[in-house]
Amino acid sequence: MNIIFLSPHFPPNYYRFCVELQALGATVLAIADESPERLRPELRSALTEYRQVPDMEDYDALLRACGYFTHRYGKIDRIDSLNEHWLVFESRLRTDFNVAGIGVQDIMHIKRKSEMKKIFQAAGIPVAQGGLIPTVEAARDLIDRIGYPVVVKPDSGVGAAKTFRLDDDDALARFFSDKPPVDYLLEEFVEGTICSFDGLTDREGHPVFFTSHVYNQGVMEAVNEDLHVSFYSLRQLPPDLQAMGLKTLGAFDVKERFFHFEYFRTIDGRIIALEVNMRPPGGFTLDMFNYGNDIDIYAQWANVIVHNRFTASYDRKYHCAFVSRKTGKPYVHPHGDVLQNLGERICHHGPIDPAFRLAMGDYAYLVRSSDLTPIREAIDYIQAMA
Repeated sequence: MNIIFLSPHFPPNYYRFCVELQALGATVLAIADESPERLRPELRSALTEYRQVPDMEDYDALLRACGYFTHRYGKIDRIDSLNEHWLVFESRLRTDFNVAGIGVQDIMHIKRKSEMKKIFQAAGIPVAQGGLIPTVEAARDLIDRIGYPVVVKPDSGVGAAKTFRLDDDDALARFFSDKPPVDYLLEEFVEGTICSFDGLTDREGHPVFFTSHVYNQGVMEAVNEDLHVSFYSLRQLPPDLQAMGLKTLGAFDVKERFFHFEYFRTIDGRIIALEVNMRPPGGFTLDMFNYGNDIDIYAQWANVIVHNRFTASYDRKYHCAFVSRKTGKPYVHPHGDVLQNLGERICHHGPIDPAFRLAMGDYAYLVRSSDLTPIREAIDYIQAMA
């Protein structure tokens, strides 16, 4: 099986996907702009061949690299990166080389929030009121109908970049005076808790693994207010959230992919769809899958790709939490005290890549427990500030 992996060195933990593919006998071919010498040894050893390109944003360079691989190794069976940034490039390459997976005809349904909203609505899944705002007049018309506060976000974007809450006409005017030259979506501000439905499907679209996470706040607040972040996995999924997640899987026809769906749980208990992401959740969440279930999700993904089998059994035996800190904040408990006092509850800790600093933080702790109370206590302890 010939598999091309784009940018396999980033995020830093993604090298493990290539290692597991190679262990199953796949021919693993990679393209990135990093020099080969700077790739970690485990990744270099897993790659059958690596092509460095000067600029990963240059589609012609990617096209030539894939053409070279096709000439040398034959038909390409899969092209992937598991990275939001490269989804459009992947889709173009799949279409040009007739490779299974999401192609150019489908990519905008999962990249543009306005298109996601149409699919949600067609499936009967509740969404926030709103729409595209090409002009300030269009924005005012929507606000006349739904009222302040509202949220404005790029129609195609990730990580709450350039996403803002607007509370009045002055804020709306300021936004349009400095609006980036991209399509924007305006929606009613939904008050509630963000929760997710995350997992992996096989080639037929059956969910072979799924779980859910509850977030202490939205990424928009973390980015715009420079807040630290925490979220934790659930051992038992609420039936309505699980049903909504499975309905979303069917609506978007997710096959042989990781997925990360986000919803609001409103104060009165309703579930409102926020967005879909056809890639793993960010940060250390893949490792949270592992620590929460005592599995190896990297190996299981590779097994699904190569053999269409998920062989691990899981019962969500632990809650697992991601708890971050941001440099410069006056935390009460130093790092050494966190490790000493939380002990075995800490299953992993380490720095976060600077590229994710605004949304995720500078340093993260993964905490697990079979009970939720120790998880919440650990979050409070790690993030306590003077």
